[in-house]
Amino acid sequence: MLETGSQHLVYVEQSGNPDGIPVIFLHGGPCSGTKPDHRRFFNPEHYHIILFDQRGCGKSLPFGELEHNTTQDLIDDMERIREQLAIKQWLLFGGSWGAALALLYAQKHQDKVLAMILRGTFLARQQDMNWFLGNGAGLIYPELWQQLVESIPVHWRDNLLAGLFSTVWHDDIALQQRAANAWMAWGAQVALGNLYLPASTDTLITEDMIKQVRMELHFAKHGYFIAENQILDNSKQLSNLPAIIIHGRQDLVCPMEAGFSLHKTLPNAEFVVLATAGHIAQGDEMIDALVNATDTMVNRLSV
Repeated sequence: MLETGSQHLVYVEQSGNPDGIPVIFLHGGPCSGTKPDHRRFFNPEHYHIILFDQRGCGKSLPFGELEHNTTQDLIDDMERIREQLAIKQWLLFGGSWGAALALLYAQKHQDKVLAMILRGTFLARQQDMNWFLGNGAGLIYPELWQQLVESIPVHWRDNLLAGLFSTVWHDDIALQQRAANAWMAWGAQVALGNLYLPASTDTLITEDMIKQVRMELHFAKHGYFIAENQILDNSKQLSNLPAIIIHGRQDLVCPMEAGFSLHKTLPNAEFVVLATAGHIAQGDEMIDALVNATDTMVNRLSV
């Protein structure tokens, strides 16, 4: 548990070869957390594998804590981990929000980065939120989007993000639960596509589930604590870093335009488009691409 100088304790684990290529796994969300399977993208003979749960996520404590929990705090935690483990440089491996975090860290600490592997990149622009909250994905899943809209009081529906934020902080627990349930169902549908199996309408919404939704909305409402288009605007400075960008053409959370736009700012990066893959790091095509990417980096970085 990493001390952060605040109330947060951050869970960090290591596996693989202590003398291998250091790689840090950056999970999505925000508030997704790591899983044991996340180690399996890396050959343990060649990689010093570092997983950590971002503030308030997974095994980090206190779960769901939002105070002192911003993008800059997460970048600072990554530096604390690197210094604590005496790592000079490392490979950044991130998907979705984790890819955004990887790019933001690299823009601030480029000299500490060996290379990047980025999956389903989220660019945290206003247009990305517009797509996710109705003006894009809502046209593909209109019935579930309507359920999301109807989960918040009528007088808050003009601004869906602000309305969701207000509802999950409402004093009425039933309102909190209804909005949290709708938000989680919406996110799962858009991320999983045809793999999504709708949960029962009487699914028990726990306090931790509400905390997770609150964290996701906390970051979204604050524009992920970065300037508009900051990630793309500052990515050109990373053009000399070895990078592999992997994007599924069926990704409905972060459409292909995001990966394509990032590749235009990083023309030296390898850009891998997967015809049948979606957003999540599952399915044979996506898993093969990610494992091939980490094996490719072993060859590049060992020369």
